[in-house]
Amino acid sequence: MSMSDPIADMLTRIRNAGRAKMKSVDIPGSMIKTNMAKVLKDQGYIKNYKFINDDKQGLVRVYLKYDDKNIHAIYGIQRASKPSLRNYVKCKDIRPVLNGLGIAILSTSKGVMTDKQAKKENVGGEILCNVW
Repeated sequence: MSMSDPIADMLTRIRNAGRAKMKSVDIPGSMIKTNMAKVLKDQGYIKNYKFINDDKQGLVRVYLKYDDKNIHAIYGIQRASKPSLRNYVKCKDIRPVLNGLGIAILSTSKGVMTDKQAKKENVGGEILCNVW
């Protein structure tokens, strides 16, 4: 069965694994999911990620991060743009998530990056998700 929104599936798997206190979660692989995992790692929301090659499309294994009280580092992760309603913004229209406490992950012409990086590089794009 085909999936209508693979990015929303990735975010849901990360959210559910964090609530279940799992150490890692496997996600069907793609380049955009790998790039999103890279952004999450760079921003400190996950410990690490790894692309595992298999005979099919591959897997992205995401290692989740918890604090000393075993609370998940990601308090909320939400899909912003959907296949039925894309959410594109120009550089000047990018708004901070939770007054700058969270990040928005954008798909731009220069690659997948955070909202702050997009403003710095003066590019707009599609807002994939918000993380806080």
